[in-house]
Order: sequence, then structure tokens, then C-alpha cells
Amino acid sequence: MKEQAVQAEIGLIGLGVMGANLTLNIAEKGFPIAVYNRTWETTEKFIANAGPLASRIIACRSMADLAEAIHPPRPVIIMVKAGDAVDEQISGLCKVLKPDDIIIDAGNANYHDTVRRDAALAGTGIAFIGMGVSGGEEGARHGPSIMVGGLEQSYHRVEKVLTAIAAKYKKQPCCAWMGTDGAGHFVKTMHNGIEYADMQMIAEIYGLMRDGLGMKAPEMAKVFARWNEGKLNSYLIEITAKVLATVDGKTKKPLVDVIVDRAGQKGTGKWSVIEAQHLGIPATTLEAAVAARVLSSMKDERSRAEKIFGASRRKLTPKSRGAFLKQLESALYAGKIAAYAQGFAVMEQASAEKGWNLPLGTIASIWREGCIIRSQFLDLITSSFKKSRGKGNLLMAGDFAAMMKANQAALRRTVADAALNGAPVPALSAALSYFDSYRRARGTANLIQGQRDFFGAHTFERIGEPGSHRGAWIS
Repeated sequence: MKEQAVQAEIGLIGLGVMGANLTLNIAEKGFPIAVYNRTWETTEKFIANAGPLASRIIACRSMADLAEAIHPPRPVIIMVKAGDAVDEQISGLCKVLKPDDIIIDAGNANYHDTVRRDAALAGTGIAFIGMGVSGGEEGARHGPSIMVGGLEQSYHRVEKVLTAIAAKYKKQPCCAWMGTDGAGHFVKTMHNGIEYADMQMIAEIYGLMRDGLGMKAPEMAKVFARWNEGKLNSYLIEITAKVLATVDGKTKKPLVDVIVDRAGQKGTGKWSVIEAQHLGIPATTLEAAVAARVLSSMKDERSRAEKIFGASRRKLTPKSRGAFLKQLESALYAGKIAAYAQGFAVMEQASAEKGWNLPLGTIASIWREGCIIRSQFLDLITSSFKKSRGKGNLLMAGDFAAMMKANQAALRRTVADAALNGAPVPALSAALSYFDSYRRARGTANLIQGQRDFFGAHTFERIGEPGSHRGAWIS
């Protein structure tokens, strides 16, 4: 390693799919990078397949070699599975790095772990960055959306590399500093919660087309492709059309029709709704989406239940299929507004409670390219937060209030049609209930407060009278 010392701009540990693609992205942008993987065979294979970019990649057999190969102050990206593996890599790096070097965890970490790791390194002189990276394999290779948490000066020391490899929206890098310690990973968590909701609502609309209208995958693919040219323009709508249009090479059937209806999850969606609950912010559409994935995993139990209760699905018989498809398009748009309003409301509350000062407008702007939920819709959110300076529920913003007014009737009719025909639409239903509850000046919690006071002497507020009160309840 002596002849290769201090050649690399940055280092990376973990040459799995994401780490390998991020390395190639960094090298392609002109930055020499040193890499280390636990198994040398993986490193050798990676270098062999790196093509002309291999000349910018320094393969290291140990962490000590990795540290030696990077020009100080040394930034090192960890791209391994979240959890204990990250702590193991940090422990190893602390033995070979020096004060002013930077450890960057770019995995899908729970932000609580990021806060803990940041605090643990605070006395060592080694800086820590928790970095959310969105965009999957494609994003890592060609440009992800990057959400950075840590000290601002630490971000500035790696900003040149990160902004170079990030996705670009109208030539602007989709990369920004979110705030201290766990801010970056928290924002990534909420991105994933919104992603869950977006995907679930799309799946619910697909279910109404498939089971309610009897549409086949190729026909649905054309509808989603057409929607992608309008107000629903987004990465998820785009790939939905492609997924539905793909034919299975083995059976020659639509590939989607031979996939088991059991969705996986890696935890970030669940974390997003847990944090919403802790912060006291309703994120019911996100919660419904996470619950739907859990229910999807209960495949055998669902099959047994259908034998007992029946599928209870009847065909939808709209007077005009074209008009009904337009209704579904608008319903999905209204559901999307509610889901994003909830996700951003959670981030606003977290920002206030944790002192992060999350730049909500900037978050929307860097999600416009590179990430999974990238969409035309985020342009409107960016503009809205510029006007409101990142404050307030999106439903109250002028543009979004107008859009919700224009589309909420379609959401209402769609949820009603689904309920009457036994088609589950949990996320769309939650979006509608959230909207109706949010816009109701006098709800029904007064009865709940009466019940609480009756059985637990919890007291209540009286209209127009200050202080806490008790009721003289009939025994």
C-alpha cells in the first residue's frame, strides 16, 4: 500500500449492490476512491468488473490499508446492512482513523442509532455523518437523492463529492444538509414512509382495475403510462406501467400475474409511523400502508379466511369506464396529497422538538430527482414551502387546498365504490378519513372526553370557559 498512499479522495466499506454502485458513481465523477470489503474475493471481482473506472479505485485488504490510501482528513463511507454490522465497522475504523477524519454511515439506519453513534464519537475527534441515500441500485450508480445529517462543517468537507454524485434536477444537485446528528436518517425514514403510502395507494387502484373492472395487465399498463403524462407524473407511476407491461419469459403471462401477493419490508416504513406516533402527529395513510404490507405477509391465513367468508368481490359496473378511470386518477392524486401532508407534518414536528430546523422546502426540492418518490408533484411542494417558509400543513397551502377541493370528491366516490364491492383500499380510506377529520371544526372527541371523565375523572374543557372541569354524570 505504500506506493498508493494518500491517493484517494474518499473511502468506502461494503461492496454489496449499493456500495459497489456508489463506488462506481464516485469514480466516474473523477474522484479516486479506496474500497474495502470483508471478503477479498468480492473486492477482486468488483475491480475486475469495473472496466476503465478501475484505474480510479484502490483496492484495500484491510482497514489500515484503507486509511493509508485516503488523503487526510479521511472521509470513509460505510455501506453495510443496518444494525450491529455498522457498529463493528465504526469500531474498526476508530482504530485506524485520526481526529478530523469522518465516518459516514450511508445505510438505512434507524435515526436513534445515528444519534447514539454521533454521541459516542463526539469525544474522539472523529466526525460522524448519518447520510440517507435514496434511489436504490439505479440511484446509487447514476445519481441518488442524498440527505445529510451531522455537523454542518463536516458536511462541507465532503460536499464536493456528494453534490457531484447526487442526482441533478435542472442542473441543481439533489443533496443537502438536513441538520445535526440523526436529521439525515430521519428525513430518509420519512421519505420511505411516504413511499410506502404512495405504493400502497397505487396497488389499491390496480386492485380496483383488476378485480373491479376485470382489466388485464397490458391494458392497465397503458392507463398508467397515460397517467404518467399528466398530474400523476412520477417514477412510481412510470415503473408501474413497466411492471404491468412486462411478460414472464417462462409462462408468457404478464409477470405481475405470477408474483405471490406478499410484500416485503425492511423496517423504515414501520419506523416512520412509530416516530409519527411518538411525535403525536397523525400519519394514518402511512400507517395503513405499513399495516397492509403486514397483512399481505399473512398469505396462508388470508387464504383460509377467504374459504370461510368468501372473497366478497363483485364487479364494478360504471356507466362509463373512461369516466371511472378518470375518477381513479383523481382519487389517487387526492390520496397522494394527504399522504405527503402527513409525512411533512411529521418532519415539521420532529424539527421543532429535536432542534434540527429541517429545511422542508429543500427536502422537497432534493426529492425531485434520484429518489423513489420523485415526481412532478414535488415541484408544487417546493414552491408551496417557499411561500410559507416551511411552515404549516400542506393541506392549508393555497395550491394544495385548491387541488384537494378539486379531487376529493373522486377519492370519496372511489372509497365508497370499493367498500360496496368488498375491495380493500386501506390507504385511500385512511387518506379520506384524515382529510374529513382535519377539515371538521367540531368533531366527536367531546364524547370521548365525557367518557374519560366518567370512568377516570380525567376532566374536560368547557366551551368558552377556561380551566379543567368535571361532570356531574348520571350514575
